[in-house]
Amino acid sequence: MTQNDATFEDGAEQPLNLGALDAEDLQVLSSLAQDAVFPITEMRWLAAERRFAVLVNRFRWEDAEAAKLRGRNVERVQSLLVVDNVLQVASQGVDRSDKDMIMSLLSVEFEAGDDAAGDVLLTLAGDGVIRLTVEALEVTLKDVTRPYLAPSGHVPDHGT
Repeated sequence: MTQNDATFEDGAEQPLNLGALDAEDLQVLSSLAQDAVFPITEMRWLAAERRFAVLVNRFRWEDAEAAKLRGRNVERVQSLLVVDNVLQVASQGVDRSDKDMIMSLLSVEFEAGDDAAGDVLLTLAGDGVIRLTVEALEVTLKDVTRPYLAPSGHVPDHGT
């Protein structure tokens, strides 16, 4: 008896709880967080805990194809994106004084530095970037609510 690897679709009905400790893991996490939207007020840097967290409304990419095949509407779910070991936070193209700003996450990437240190880059639509300088890469993405129908009813489109 051979055991098959898990497929992307195997997780379609389960809440995500993923961790990334290297750049390869982070690519998977980034693909699942792509097109998450969140109000600027949902970002927190807990300097004493060296943690940056954001509550996002994540598009459920892992379920999109199955929803389409079954004639269901696509879904979003609230998820916590947490980066640990954060030493410094900087942003570019983000107006932190605009409390009504809604941001859209395009990618989460790691730029390696010395040893295990480096920068986690949260790239946002509209040319915004949040740079998190970390002592070591440790990122988690965890669904914290039940899925809900995506308000737009559409799969995000990047012109492909």
